[in-house]
This record gives sequence, C-alpha cells and structure tokens, in this order.
Amino acid sequence: MNVSIYLASSSPRRSELLNQIGVLFDRVKAAIEEKPETGESAQDYVLRLALQKAQAGFKNSDKERPVLGADTIIVIDQKILEKPRDKKHAREMLQLLSGRVHQVFTAVALVQGVYTKSTLVKTEVSFKKLSEQDISDYWRSGEPVGKAAGYAIQGIAGKFINNISGSYSGVVGLPLFETAELIREFMEEVNH
Repeated sequence: MNVSIYLASSSPRRSELLNQIGVLFDRVKAAIEEKPETGESAQDYVLRLALQKAQAGFKNSDKERPVLGADTIIVIDQKILEKPRDKKHAREMLQLLSGRVHQVFTAVALVQGVYTKSTLVKTEVSFKKLSEQDISDYWRSGEPVGKAAGYAIQGIAGKFINNISGSYSGVVGLPLFETAELIREFMEEVNH
C-alpha cells in the first residue's frame, strides 16, 4: 500500500499495525475530550471520537495528506468500560468480563478538508472464568494500566481469551483489513 497519511494517535500499537500493512505516516497531535454524550450509543460515541481525532489532527497538520483517527471501546451490558483508575477499578472490570462475552468497537476515520470517511468494526471477545489470583497476578504485571477495560489482548491477557469473533487487530486498536479498505476507497474518492 504505497500511501502516506498522518496518524492522529500516540498509540504504539496503532503505529505497529499501520507499519504492518505498509502505510507510511507521520504523527500529528489531536487532543479531544473523550466523554459520551447523554443518550449516545456506544457505536455513535466511538465513531464520533475517531472522527473528532481525525479532524483535530487535520487542523494541526499541513493539510497535504489525509489524517487517520481511531478509537476503541469495550462494552458489556451496554456499559462502556474505560481505562482503570486504580487496582480496585481494574479488578471490578475484570470480574465483570470473567466468564462472559463482551463487545469491542473500533472506529476508524479519515479526514482531508471536506472529505471524510469512516468505518466501525465490532468484535466479540469471550473471557474464561478468572480467579482472584488471575486478577491479582495480572494487575501486578502492570499491563492493565492505561488499557480500556484493564486488559491488552496482545499481551498476557491473551491467555484469558477463549474465543474471538471478528477482528483481532481491531481489538488491539486498528482493524487491518477494514483500515486498508478505508484508505484505498478514500484515496480513490479524493483523487477523482
């Protein structure tokens, strides 16, 4: 994929995933407030955040290339699980995920001037039943800090996941197939 964009994200995982599909990029800052609006669905929320990140990034760019924004949220029982505030919060979220299936929504948006295009990917993830020891040991590893719902599928938490239906890379933070297609379609539209 011989294309060059801006990435409105400081996530090392998103950088690795873009590199994996051969997309050249430079980072651009995109600070936005991440807070659901009253009555906003999880899907609308994650799409709005991805778009706002791309738009904020475009404002901070040289406007020569499209800007990619992305956001990932984890939902169970219609509740969005944020990054853990502390050990107690991480424990509560991991207990909620234990032995159950949850949804991971990742939205990806591209913006260049008046052109915008976005996509939403839903993945279902099933956790094994976690013991208190599993949760304590996992917290001590340091991995849950700064991760939505307190886990990273690409890390130690991979051993807790007994089934996944959808995009593994979407759970990591950027669905590769859908992102590549989005970029291809966007470039075709902008260049015609």
